[in-house]
Amino acid sequence: MSVRLRAAACGAAMICGCSPAMAQSGIASIYAYAGEKTASGQRANPGGFTAAHRTLPFGTKVTVTNKRNGRSVTVRINDRGPFVRGRIIDLTPAAARALGFNGLAPVEVTKESAG
Repeated sequence: MSVRLRAAACGAAMICGCSPAMAQSGIASIYAYAGEKTASGQRANPGGFTAAHRTLPFGTKVTVTNKRNGRSVTVRINDRGPFVRGRIIDLTPAAARALGFNGLAPVEVTKESAG
């Protein structure tokens, strides 16, 4: 009985852990300092569609959806942050404009691919 339970639990864990898309909800903020280097070594470009995330690998593409208006944009992770509690992603001004917000916004971040 105990072996069956462990096998079932292992199988369930494997099924749940196989999802290629990761979703995370929280607050997005805006950042970008033109010309300064990001954590990946690239120059920051406020007009680009890039973002900072604490843990996703550099080059990962994510879709960010503004929960207030439903707008979505795909950005590439090239920096680390945000370092403010409650925030899950920092977006360039261009990406924030495409999402229709200025300042902070509730978003959902879905992992698309690794670079």
